Amino acid sequence: MAAHVIAGDAEALAVAAALAEEFRAGASARDTGRRLPHAEVAKLSASGLLAVTVPAEHGGADVGTLTLAEIFRLLASADASLAQIPQSHFVYVNVIRRQGTPDQRKFFFAEVLAGRRFGNAQSEAGTRHVQDIRTRLAPRPDGSYTLTGVKHYATGALFADWIPVLARADDDELHVAYVPRDAPGLTVIDDWDGMGQRTTASGTVRLDAVPVPADRVLPHHLTFRGPQLHGAVAQLLHAAIDTGIAGGALAEAAAFVRTRSRPWFESGAETAAEDPLLIQRFGELAVRVRASEALLREAARTVDTARAGLTDDSAAEASIAVATAKAHAAHTAVEVADALFDVAGTRSALDSLNLHRHWRDARTHTLHDPARWKIQHIGRYVLSGTRPPRHGLL
Repeated sequence: MAAHVIAGDAEALAVAAALAEEFRAGASARDTGRRLPHAEVAKLSASGLLAVTVPAEHGGADVGTLTLAEIFRLLASADASLAQIPQSHFVYVNVIRRQGTPDQRKFFFAEVLAGRRFGNAQSEAGTRHVQDIRTRLAPRPDGSYTLTGVKHYATGALFADWIPVLARADDDELHVAYVPRDAPGLTVIDDWDGMGQRTTASGTVRLDAVPVPADRVLPHHLTFRGPQLHGAVAQLLHAAIDTGIAGGALAEAAAFVRTRSRPWFESGAETAAEDPLLIQRFGELAVRVRASEALLREAARTVDTARAGLTDDSAAEASIAVATAKAHAAHTAVEVADALFDVAGTRSALDSLNLHRHWRDARTHTLHDPARWKIQHIGRYVLSGTRPPRHGLL
């Protein structure tokens, strides 16, 4: 596989904007028919966008966090499913950056620059809670391992070249094993039937004594032994997706009202776009979207500041800023996608128009990591200076 190598932030944003416009055209049809975006994901790889966080010393653009967030916002404004697919890719590139040995970094960063994709096999269903990971990484006499377990919500796995698997070793500590998509004993099942983000293929991964060489395993538990930005970056990308969904829904609502809606007869307006009550509502929604965008940018800058001087305090500031952006964006995405129907009118409910995909995507994606707990951590930080926990979800 050959992939373009992006030179810097400006080029990364230009490529993302161009791909977003291209992907927007077929987003509704892909959603309606649940046509998995294999060709579109391949274009993402070939464009070089999936390698933009590779460190400069390994030949990558090493773009700033603000640029990375904007890439996801742009993609999500066009197609929320497409934007969701590479979220775990960047999270697990970041794991290599933090916990990989020099040889592991050299190998995997070369893979990413060549266009290879990471998926994920992280979450499990039916356990006590989200961090109750039961997949086991068992040692073998030759120093290698075997992986056994079942993973759910494995977004990106079906499109991946490598599948990072979160598992516990004999010491019960968390590790990440990077497993080739075609490894013996590994099965990816396309059984995702979510009402939204229909084309992420976030199905099941089964691991039946999958062999893993020792040099493909990273000690993920060490990430949380000191100040870290792992959770902040992962959650920032989720916030960017929610913000993009809101912006995309608002833009489609405005286009619909300008071209297809009728004014309410009592308004006295010639067109729906001149109806003062609709103007008021669009203004309110625009304020919400702009606020989410501003909070996203602030959070990204706070992460970059923390990275330049990582301490317990700077990491806490980054986590709180990201939690704020995520909580606001989650509410905004659902509100705007729902309000689309209020402002657009009866015709917007036609199933053939598929405008409900924005609400379905927003409602599905915002179920990631409940905002109510983020608000709790923000409140404690403001009132007592209590730093948020280092569990990777903030």
